Amino acid sequence: MEKACTSILVGKKATVDGSVMIARNDDTFLPLTPQRFVMRPAIAQARQLVSNQNGFKGNLPANGLRYTATPNADVEKNGLFEESSINAANVAVSATESVYGNPRALAYDPWLPNGLAEDCLPTMVVPYIQSARQGVEYLGQLIAKYGSPEGNGVLFADQNEAWYMEIVTGHHWAATRIPDDAYVITANQVAQQKIDFDDSQNYLWSKGIREFVVEHSLNPERESWNFRRIFGTNTEKDRHYNTPRVWYGQRYLTPSIQQEPTSAELPFICRADRLISIEDLQYILGSHYNETKFDPLGHGSAEDRLRFRPISLNRTQNSHILQLRNQVAKQNSAIMWLCFGIPSFAPYLPFYTNTTVVPTNWSQTPLTFDLKSAYWLYRAVSMLTETHYAQFIQKDADYLTACRQVIYQFLQQTDNQAAKISPDKVPVYLAEQNQNLATMIEKKTLQQVSDYISQGLTLSKLTFNMDKNL
Repeated sequence: MEKACTSILVGKKATVDGSVMIARNDDTFLPLTPQRFVMRPAIAQARQLVSNQNGFKGNLPANGLRYTATPNADVEKNGLFEESSINAANVAVSATESVYGNPRALAYDPWLPNGLAEDCLPTMVVPYIQSARQGVEYLGQLIAKYGSPEGNGVLFADQNEAWYMEIVTGHHWAATRIPDDAYVITANQVAQQKIDFDDSQNYLWSKGIREFVVEHSLNPERESWNFRRIFGTNTEKDRHYNTPRVWYGQRYLTPSIQQEPTSAELPFICRADRLISIEDLQYILGSHYNETKFDPLGHGSAEDRLRFRPISLNRTQNSHILQLRNQVAKQNSAIMWLCFGIPSFAPYLPFYTNTTVVPTNWSQTPLTFDLKSAYWLYRAVSMLTETHYAQFIQKDADYLTACRQVIYQFLQQTDNQAAKISPDKVPVYLAEQNQNLATMIEKKTLQQVSDYISQGLTLSKLTFNMDKNL
């Protein structure tokens, strides 16, 4: 169901505060696929997980960790899809970025229809890993055991490392540790390039992948071993749907390098011209080729405005930034920044994950419109902004600026107080603070919706002025 995402990974020396960050827009096929934000309790007893999408059956061992998740609200219809998580060991997972293997490779190792797919992948992995690297290794073992029915890119992070893993055939995959001073942006294409088989500290891969490539003559290069060219695609669709998104993100973070939006040679590992902040990731995930002729909300020609698929869409159901901070204690290090609206127009709220409960208006999402629900509230403010874009975009910018100021004050105060109380009391305190923040931003957003409706009524075209008495 999630087939059109955009992902970002950033190493700890590339960020302004020394955080490791992974982020992604979860884009579905439909403008409305209600989401929830939940806390899954620790798994005490082993049980079986069964997919209602492809019939996959997998074992969930006992002694699994507590973790956050953002599943679909209608699991029976749309599947589980837990999508973004941080577990009790402060390991973050975002799953998945859909990627597409090429027919040459898939001819010799095809997808397995009942294999481990995106709808169950986070649930099978997140409770059982203690580090980002172990996440890659653990998922690799599951793919060897169950096989995969689809191509997926999976993001892993802990306080020290970020890893990106791509599953490209029924059983083969590779993963790269993102250098500490670098970032990566991916968009529905096989993205990795060099895999150094002499460096198992920074690269991991499926058993027998080199032999598989040689046996079936899959490498189009004379000497080099380029994962993207061996297993990926390079089509007209890629050049209009995928590569422009990577180009725009790289253009924003590394403007010193000139590249074309349709280039098939955009680099996988990149260095930014400056240190990267949370606001930078929010901007990229909410972008639509802003300040270029390709902006569908801009002033370019009709042809240019429809030329490329933007990063932020009305189909973006859940945009998240998973942040593992190193300048605070481990007990309040991990934060999930969540946006359930269209990220161009709605705020990201930072929720501490070292708790046992989450705000009720985020966890209880009805399937029909209800402004008491975070999902519906933030989608409403997004839709109203875009409906009268010219009149409301500055109001929206002011609203987002005001929200950010409240949020940064909240984080500073919460971190300071958490450092003063005993560790056993921190989870309860963080849960209270999460709820307080959710309530504060909800009030601001309800007022924004009210203001939009009041002004929107004056913008009706069903008006006529001829006589002041009529």
